[in-house]
Amino acid sequence: MSAPPKTVLEATAAEAAAIRAAVRDPDLAALGEGRALAGPGDAEALAELLRDPAVSDPIYDLPRPITAENIHAWIVACEAERDRGDGLLVLTRDADGDLISYAKFSVWPERSAAELAGATRADRQGRGQGGAGALRSFGWMFESLGVRLIGLTAALDNVRSARLIDAAGFVRMGERESVRPDGAVRRSLYWEMTREAWLAR
Repeated sequence: MSAPPKTVLEATAAEAAAIRAAVRDPDLAALGEGRALAGPGDAEALAELLRDPAVSDPIYDLPRPITAENIHAWIVACEAERDRGDGLLVLTRDADGDLISYAKFSVWPERSAAELAGATRADRQGRGQGGAGALRSFGWMFESLGVRLIGLTAALDNVRSARLIDAAGFVRMGERESVRPDGAVRRSLYWEMTREAWLAR
């Protein structure tokens, strides 16, 4: 399950309220074309995307086993997070309406912090599209959601994600233990980026 960044920031009540408002009513157009909030009707398509080990294996916080029922419950839980102002599940579809990626934003408004997890359909990996989407998402989290800190994790053997995160300028901060929904623990590489550092890139 997602955990807030190691670095602890304290948001004012006004800042936290503004972040919650941005999460509840997100400007998805700023993320790019084809983005939409996940709804219960997307459960089968999202489950189909995630059944591919090339997509889901590196992601620690997905509900398992990956079934339409479990993904439906996850989507409903993510809708409740959005209502609280502390999480979003966003899907991307291509021009034909086919699902090509998902992004899970976990937000801690009282700490002005957020985390991003996600994956792209296997046939779209390795083309630079995932990297471009991640960079756009990082900027969106700082600008549209208004957080001041982003923390990211990747499995120790997830070379592709580590390379992307390093290239984006995130600072490596050792490792941390990531807890799966079933309680299993995975050691993960860990990075952070502040809004100031992002803007200075």
